[in-house]
Amino acid sequence: MKKHLLLAILLVMASSISYGQLIALGGNVRPKAHQPVSESQTINGRTGTVVYGRIDENGDTTLIVYLPEMDIHLLGRYYEIIETRQGRRLANNVRKVYPYAKLAAQKLQEYDSLLCMTESEWERRAMMKEAEDDITANYADELKSLTLTQGAILIRLVDRETGNTSYHLVQELRGKLRAAFYQGFARLWGYNLKDEFDPKNNKEDEQIDIIATLLERGCI
Repeated sequence: MKKHLLLAILLVMASSISYGQLIALGGNVRPKAHQPVSESQTINGRTGTVVYGRIDENGDTTLIVYLPEMDIHLLGRYYEIIETRQGRRLANNVRKVYPYAKLAAQKLQEYDSLLCMTESEWERRAMMKEAEDDITANYADELKSLTLTQGAILIRLVDRETGNTSYHLVQELRGKLRAAFYQGFARLWGYNLKDEFDPKNNKEDEQIDIIATLLERGCI
C-alpha cells in the first residue's frame, strides 16, 4: 500500500519528467572545448580507451587527461558524514534518488518551452496527462521500489534542482485542485509536498547538498 502511495505522490513530477532516460550520475562536468580528453572507442570490434597526448621538441610524450573538479573541503565533509551508519544510509539514499531530481529539472525546462507555445488549456491538460501516462509506463517499477525516506529526500531534491517545491510545480502545471489532492494524500503518510530545501538551517539538507554537489562533479 505504501509503495503505491509513493508512486502517486511522485507523479507530481510528471509535469517535469517525461520522454527520456535517467541521466548517469556525475555526468554534469564537461571539459572546455579546447581541452582534449580521453574517450572510449571501438576499433575492429575491440573497445578501448583513447588518451590524447602531445610530443615536445625532445620527443617526449605527455598524456593529456581531463580530470573533474575536486573540492578537498567538501570531500572531507563527505567522509565525515559517512563515518556514521546514519550518514552512509543518507549518502546511499541520495545516490538512489538524485538522478530523478536532475531529470525533473531537465524536463521542466523542456516543458516550460513547450507550454509557452501551447495556445489552448485543453492542449495543456492533454500534454500533462500524457506525461503522467509516460511516467507510469516507464518508471512505475523504479519509483515503487523507493522507500518512504527516499521519497521524502526526493521531494526536497526536486526543490533544490528546480527552485520550486513539488506542490508549486503541480499547482502551476496541473492546477490548484490537483495540487491540493496530492498534498492531502501525501500528508496522510507524513509527506509534505511544500517542503523546501534549506541547507542553511537544516543539518540534513546541508549534508544532502554536500553529497549532491560531489555527485554533480563526479567526485564520488
